[in-house]
Amino acid sequence: MDQAVEYEKRHVHEVYQDIASHFSSTRYKPWPVVDKFLRSLPAGSVGLDVGCGNGKYLTVNKDVFIIASDRSNALVKIARQHQPHSTVVADILSLPHPHDMFDFALSIAVIHHLSSGARRVQAIREILQTLKPPSKSTGPSGEKKGGGRALIFTWALEQKDSRRGWDRGHEQDVLVPWVLKPNAASKSKSEPPSSNAPISTTYHRYYHLYREGELQEDAISAGARIVDSGYDRDNWWVVLTRKD
Repeated sequence: MDQAVEYEKRHVHEVYQDIASHFSSTRYKPWPVVDKFLRSLPAGSVGLDVGCGNGKYLTVNKDVFIIASDRSNALVKIARQHQPHSTVVADILSLPHPHDMFDFALSIAVIHHLSSGARRVQAIREILQTLKPPSKSTGPSGEKKGGGRALIFTWALEQKDSRRGWDRGHEQDVLVPWVLKPNAASKSKSEPPSSNAPISTTYHRYYHLYREGELQEDAISAGARIVDSGYDRDNWWVVLTRKD
């Protein structure tokens, strides 16, 4: 098996499968930038939430329809409760959606789990391909009109004011612990706790911490045009469209 695939299987996919219920219980409030993006969409818009987790963004705007996906089938089962939206198990590097079809896409705190630069660029490219291409017509200033937009969030390297304390000069590829206590573990795995269960289980999730400007660089390498970008809650974010 490819080394990157095996590494992500161990330090991303298997972890989220095991901690799904506990993770979901800590993820319930939409982030302001994502909330604003979703509420700005025209009624009737159809889009994707790639790496949806527990589906907390599916309820923000009742006037849009979202096809949500995640690699973890345990998280997809939780997200499925948010009707009438659709949920599927899918890999961000091989999305099962048709190209050129969608008005918008989200990928919130997902791409940083991919363990090489090439894989992170490919993930952005996969998302871009699903978006409607820009219209050939232009506005008064010559800008292209129309086309789908994607909002992408990744963890930032520059977090000196957070409890993690990372900042420029720190290693960008890190393993971040998630401590699962026995009662949470039994809920996550749908199993009764063992009498000889440990006090807690610590999992280590892989993250690539994005330095300032790196997300824009990856997006441009993937063929995107950057509409907007910023920093929010220890994350870098970008809004993208296709160039073509």
